[in-house]
Amino acid sequence: MANGQANEQANGQWYPPEWPDRIRALAAGTLTPVAPKRAATVMLLKDTATGPAVHMLRRRTSMAFAGGAYAYPGGGVDPRDDDRDVGWAGPARTWWADRLGVDEAGAQAIVCAAVRETFEEAGVLLAGPTGDSVVGDTTGADWEADRAALVARELSFAEFLDRRGLVLRSDLLGAWARWITPEFESRRYDTWFFVAALPEGQRTRNASTEADRTVWITPADAAAGYDRGELLMMPPTIATLRGLAECATAAGALASAPGRDMTPVLARARLDGEEIVLSWPGHDEFTKHVPHTAPHTAPSATPSATPSTAPHTASSATPSTAPHTASSATPNRAPHAAPVSPATPSDPTPGAPA
Repeated sequence: MANGQANEQANGQWYPPEWPDRIRALAAGTLTPVAPKRAATVMLLKDTATGPAVHMLRRRTSMAFAGGAYAYPGGGVDPRDDDRDVGWAGPARTWWADRLGVDEAGAQAIVCAAVRETFEEAGVLLAGPTGDSVVGDTTGADWEADRAALVARELSFAEFLDRRGLVLRSDLLGAWARWITPEFESRRYDTWFFVAALPEGQRTRNASTEADRTVWITPADAAAGYDRGELLMMPPTIATLRGLAECATAAGALASAPGRDMTPVLARARLDGEEIVLSWPGHDEFTKHVPHTAPHTAPSATPSATPSTAPHTASSATPSTAPHTASSATPNRAPHAAPVSPATPSDPTPGAPA
């Protein structure tokens, strides 16, 4: 057992033991769902001799949330990015609003979060002096000072870009998927997944304290590690990896992004007698049947406050050539799968305020 979770299946899916009690409490009306916070995460790619590799990080096993799980750089939206004048290149905010299923201010904030968090978590910046250029090396002390100020929220992203004379390169991002955390979770996120290619001249680096390991790995190898139970992952992570495995190059992944379905993935939980059936529409591999057992812990009527960072927030540490085995004793939870009520499934309106 690790982090209070027990492995009940052969693969690397993370599943918290407190879920059944929370699901039953939600069905009984004694648990009040928290509103999900908006978040963004980026699948950073680079081409290798064996195909595109994706930058992944492993959350420290000591962390209460998804400890030991492999994920991508990402984090929560900064409310200041909704209405500030941000230097912008690429598709207009109206295009992004339609693609992401939100209003223009929300689209700007989500795209800003994707670019800012990639810089904060991996030291990679998708911005340049002009709409057709990208900054080079970002490892200097002055860059690090700005990165630290962004992490501490002492500096808004718009202020950072303006200070540097940069524009955000939204054309370097491709919207890939959207997952929302289950209603019975205490930490809920409405997370947009993006794909991007590592800019020439830049490299990932250790930029946070939430990860103990990072790795460049092909999506197929990462998925195989999950299937063997060696790499711990949440459903959104392994689902997006399986999609990336179909792409022959980083450019191919970006080119295919506009055709990806952005309908939010919302997990469903229903009671079948004493058994709980968990499912994620369109992702049958994550369906789980949970028999009735003695209560784990009685959930409070009101879940704990949602942290400011998103579920995929973890820092990049010194890259290794291959991922080390994550604690397979810790099953996986879907931080981005939003269930409907166990009794009556309901689909939140895409684009509604988080």
